[in-house]
Amino acid sequence: MTGTGQERARHWQYAELPGVDLLRARYVHKTFVRHTHEHFVIAAIADGVEVFHHGGADRYAGPGTLALVNPDTPHTGRAGVPEGWRYGALYPPPDLVAEIAAETTSLRGAPGFTAPVLDDPYAVGLVHQVLRAADEGNALAADTLLRVAVTRLLRLNGGALPQRVPRTAGARTAARARAVLEERIVRPPTLESLAAELGTSPFALLRAFRDAYGMPPHAWLTDVRVRRARGLLDAGVLPSEAALAVGFTDQPHLNRHFTRIVGVPPGAYQRERKNVQDLRRGPA
Repeated sequence: MTGTGQERARHWQYAELPGVDLLRARYVHKTFVRHTHEHFVIAAIADGVEVFHHGGADRYAGPGTLALVNPDTPHTGRAGVPEGWRYGALYPPPDLVAEIAAETTSLRGAPGFTAPVLDDPYAVGLVHQVLRAADEGNALAADTLLRVAVTRLLRLNGGALPQRVPRTAGARTAARARAVLEERIVRPPTLESLAAELGTSPFALLRAFRDAYGMPPHAWLTDVRVRRARGLLDAGVLPSEAALAVGFTDQPHLNRHFTRIVGVPPGAYQRERKNVQDLRRGPA
């Protein structure tokens, strides 16, 4: 658990829930910048209020409610009351949610959540029970309760995710710009040079990219850099080396953006990952 003063957070994995990230946190002044996740976000609010911008509006999640975010969906996060908010969160990967949906629901296609906030104290309790079981090393309970929680949320608030297919010229231009940025993540072009390369104007590209991905190119690039840094940290790469590998100028630059998106510093994140890897390997 990392933290200073009133704020504290632990972001970890449990070896018996492979691919599922876990978070327990209390934030007061913390602000999450606009970002996305590759996994689902199931955040159960214990007390206080979280405000997060999602789908063009501010959403409010208070005690007994869940903030639910589908993969690759831009959103923010901040306190909605002076005392902040305390919550626990599960981040199951899309393939696990699809597996659970196929087995326990009638949903077809790629499953997801239809509303970003759900008032369901029972499901909130299930999320916190999963975290408690993981803390206690109770694999059977953690896996069972996770599946029960996801099933309940999909039955109450589930639907098929829309498929994003670029149809307009602007969407196609945005997709081409994204491919260029992914390829040149360490040394990306300026907006002007990228627009010229794609045969459009800077402001037209900015509008098209924001419409397609929910954020401007520079914010999207920071989000992708943090994602890639997480993968490198998971593999044991030092934070200072990961920073340079994904295009940040130095480790403090990585620290700042990583903490604003993930919620904990990269060093604390990596230490938790190392603990899980050591447990999986067992005694020497």
